[in-house]
Amino acid sequence: MGAPLKKRTVKFDPVRAAVIDVLHLVFDKGWKSDEAITEVIAAHQFSDLDRRFLLQLSHGIVKMKRRLDFSYSFFLEKPGARIDKITRNILRLGLYQLIYTDRIPAGAAVSESVNLARGLVHESRGAFINAILRNFLRTPDKVVFPNKAENPVAYLADFYSYPDWFAEYTLNEFGLERAEQLLARGNEPPRLTYRLNRLRCNHEQLISILDQHQVKYRQGQYINDYYHILESGLPLEAELLTEGRVYIQDESAGYAVRLLNPKQRDKILDLCAAPGGKSTYAAAMMHNQGRITSVDVSMERLETLVDNCRRLGITILIPVVCDVLDFKGPACNRVLLDVPCSGWGVVGKHSDLRWMKDRSESHKLARLQAELIRHAAKLVTPGGVLVYSTCTIIRDENDSVVEEFLLQHPDFSIDKPGKTIHRELISERGFIKTYPNVEGLDGAFCVRLKKKLGANA
Repeated sequence: MGAPLKKRTVKFDPVRAAVIDVLHLVFDKGWKSDEAITEVIAAHQFSDLDRRFLLQLSHGIVKMKRRLDFSYSFFLEKPGARIDKITRNILRLGLYQLIYTDRIPAGAAVSESVNLARGLVHESRGAFINAILRNFLRTPDKVVFPNKAENPVAYLADFYSYPDWFAEYTLNEFGLERAEQLLARGNEPPRLTYRLNRLRCNHEQLISILDQHQVKYRQGQYINDYYHILESGLPLEAELLTEGRVYIQDESAGYAVRLLNPKQRDKILDLCAAPGGKSTYAAAMMHNQGRITSVDVSMERLETLVDNCRRLGITILIPVVCDVLDFKGPACNRVLLDVPCSGWGVVGKHSDLRWMKDRSESHKLARLQAELIRHAAKLVTPGGVLVYSTCTIIRDENDSVVEEFLLQHPDFSIDKPGKTIHRELISERGFIKTYPNVEGLDGAFCVRLKKKLGANA
């Protein structure tokens, strides 16, 4: 974690101080949010309530960094003045509480931030923080965002806290109204979804357990194996997760498996498979009868897949450590390719993603994805299907990869899903696309491609 921040004799809230440690690692040291939070929490003995508070503040501030910085700039005596890193993070923390939390009294948010500045930096920094936060409380209208009509990209980026390029992409792709909805959805707390594991539990049993413990949920709108949990935390972790009755997976991830339409005694190939969410769903749909070869380059992630199978009661998965581009196993009639992608469909679940990935990454990934789908095509038997999927909403990694592949491979064509997928989710082209602001699911893409009979395997 590096050298700890120097603590002075002023008393301050240890949880908020831990948040400053997290922000220091993320913004100043380049750590991923989850890694930074894990590191900081390990150094403290916080209660469950304190840990949840730390998670709320840390993820929220990382997401809203741009808007927070934009807002406090209006209250600096000298615009553009340099602020030391710790003070800047304390400003972000204080302002985030004033704007985005409704259970923390404004006075407490200000005084706790002042104490942090006095204790972690200097007495004078406490006065500086106090002046900015109280001025914001007195005159919040002093913060003026770019005009939405005249400069929509700047407005979207500053108000919803995203990089310019992504704000521009969503604007061009969806129009202003839908872009706003999508960006706003990415700033909301992520939702937990349990996928029923039919090898350990049935719907009636799961509903009974949830109802008995008064866990609020909503069953999947399009796939009833999914239960969207409407409260925080991991409710009934021991009874449901540890015992293998459920698996944490967003409903959008289930569409690729539904497109694959696995049957009992099938032989299936899952490429880029770890940590196994789609492989294990396919195994459950097959009633644990048949064979699934799950290929991934990461031994560590495949070990997680094996652990998941053990917990879920799955015995038909064969893990293979191999670079997918080097895999030369026997061809199968059902092949699933869930490619590495930029992840912009799950931006709400990864608070730092928006600051760690730029536009060029999608172009680089598209080249890799094109290689992967070409190689996967060689592993499909004539008359078989290849399902291509991502968890991004960037067209370069979705439509464009598939359309280019089809131009180069006339022996493949898009196979419309039919009744395996709800009609609302299917585009005229036959693509399945979900968006957080439309279905309330993660953003995802998948398509089923059929290989012509008589084509070379």
